[in-house]
Amino acid sequence: MPEHLSDNGLPVTRDQAKERARALRRDLAANGVNINHGQALERVAAELGYRDWNTAVARLSNEPPFTIQVGDAVSGNYLKQPFTARVLAVREVSGGGYSHVTLQLDEAVDVVTFDSFSAFRHRVTATVDNRGVSPSRTSDGEPHLVVWPHAVPLDVGA
Repeated sequence: MPEHLSDNGLPVTRDQAKERARALRRDLAANGVNINHGQALERVAAELGYRDWNTAVARLSNEPPFTIQVGDAVSGNYLKQPFTARVLAVREVSGGGYSHVTLQLDEAVDVVTFDSFSAFRHRVTATVDNRGVSPSRTSDGEPHLVVWPHAVPLDVGA
């Protein structure tokens, strides 16, 4: 199954739903049935269980789903220090908007900014949102932890 679809093979983002509508139009046209793009979008919305396309757009994410699993290699920043790591644990926090993650860093990072003192971390446990960004912030507004699945950086904005 393509990795960009949900476990049941259905789109989970707006772009995936739009692509499914385009594919539906192509498939129907190949069989002699012509529908316009709006009709294809409405059919995809119904297939996803929504009343109409506007409802589907409101519910579907416009970002790729954040998915990491135990054993995945990830990269990111912890207290402004870049890292690569292996995922040791992932647990969805109630409500589904956040995950509790534990990472084993490939190399320890120094989490203290003072030149005369160091504190190295090999393992990090934190809560991240559905973009892989910790809601906890440093005093200058940076997220404590940002995790990038598959080593792909994400612009998190402050």
